Amino acid sequence: MWLYVAALVGLYYLVRWYRERQVVSHFRDKYIFIAGWDSGFGNLVARQLDRHGLRVLAVCLMEKGAEQLRTQMSDRLETVILDVTKTESITAATQWVKERVGDRRLWGLVNNAGIIAPVTYCEWQKTEDSVNTLKVNLIGLIQMTVSMLPLVRRAWGRIVNVSTILGKIASTAGIYCCSKYGVEAFSDILRYELRHFGVKISIIEPGYFKTGMTDMEKSLGKVKQAWEEDCVHIKESYGQQFFDA
Repeated sequence: MWLYVAALVGLYYLVRWYRERQVVSHFRDKYIFIAGWDSGFGNLVARQLDRHGLRVLAVCLMEKGAEQLRTQMSDRLETVILDVTKTESITAATQWVKERVGDRRLWGLVNNAGIIAPVTYCEWQKTEDSVNTLKVNLIGLIQMTVSMLPLVRRAWGRIVNVSTILGKIASTAGIYCCSKYGVEAFSDILRYELRHFGVKISIIEPGYFKTGMTDMEKSLGKVKQAWEEDCVHIKESYGQQFFDA
């Protein structure tokens, strides 16, 4: 019996060793499009892929950010100005990518663009903050993916959607959680729909990492501003002591 167990354990480690030795070849012929590179995970991913020799196509919201990125990375990097909340901007960026990749197609799409509204109770949220969060984190991600999908499908490529642990466990970041729950659902559905095309869909679910989005001083400032701008009846219902606590 123990001989069988030892054989199974040995087989497991042999298969694991073999899989970990598999590497992707011809990096310099592969294009990766990254939405949301300017800080945090997106910036780190762009740098790492560039170091490995891949051709990074990075989204920038402002030209200043594009210039900064170009000075920090190799000449393989190319940038495009894009606002993920605007359909016409996504359409233009997709055409730009088509012209760049040509017959080599788009090997990878990384959706990392995201914002977070003030982390307050849902009742304290401004409607425009909620709508903007959904536009960037969910609607923009969906439109970007659908627009780039033909290029990824032709390459039998992969799509990586950056979600968060708050896309699994609801917390006080109400509308942010809603947007990330949507990312999780969209990714699962897309994985099912594209399984016959050989396209891989991955979800990254970070925990609480030190990025610009989790800056405590900025977060507290936004919460305080939201409270000060709230309606009188909300302040009366919750009370200043509740807010301070």
